[in-house]
Amino acid sequence: MSIRGSASVNSRSALTVPPKDRSVRLRVMPEQSNDYRVVVFGAAGVGKSSLVLRFVKGTFKESYIPTIEDTYRQVISCNKQVCTLQITDTTGSHQFPAMQRLSISKGHAFILTYSITSRQSLEELKPIYNEIVLIKGDLRDIPVMLVGNKCDEECRDVTQREGAELAKSWNCAFLETSAKTNYNVKELFQELLQLEKRRTMSLQLETKKTKSQKRKEKLKGKCVVM
Repeated sequence: MSIRGSASVNSRSALTVPPKDRSVRLRVMPEQSNDYRVVVFGAAGVGKSSLVLRFVKGTFKESYIPTIEDTYRQVISCNKQVCTLQITDTTGSHQFPAMQRLSISKGHAFILTYSITSRQSLEELKPIYNEIVLIKGDLRDIPVMLVGNKCDEECRDVTQREGAELAKSWNCAFLETSAKTNYNVKELFQELLQLEKRRTMSLQLETKKTKSQKRKEKLKGKCVVM
């Protein structure tokens, strides 16, 4: 399964912290009205950046580099109109609550990531989920995915059933992934887009289709990566 002709842009947000002032000034890349913004949350070290880079660039690095905030863009076609899938990889630190609130307020969809090797990383998602509910209100029309990353690891601290039950209590989708082995990475973003109820969006998968399937998709107007 592969994505055809993907195009991506990475923009690392510039942060300036004055010596005598702990407030943070954030320079954000311009946004377009037709951007579809996906925000990735999770504790430090759970593999948020690895998941995004694996999806956008098809790469994986063993070394860990803490992220302040990175934004990646990928051009997609939605119902014959061009729009942009904007993926924001947020910091795992709790030092920037204002940035977190801003990301939530602007986000259209959310990926809440934990490591299956760390129960603490799962616990740290609960206040983030509560913040999303507080800011967004009713989440029935907002795609949210709970993702247990690093499922290739043997030292599991959170069972798949525990993750699924928490997702059910939050009324959101659930998936386990491995950025290292590329397990369920594209499926994660595919399912997230399919959860969007207000638009018809999906990543085009290179599979053989019957003539009737092609006709149905043509009439329906699926979203594809350009």
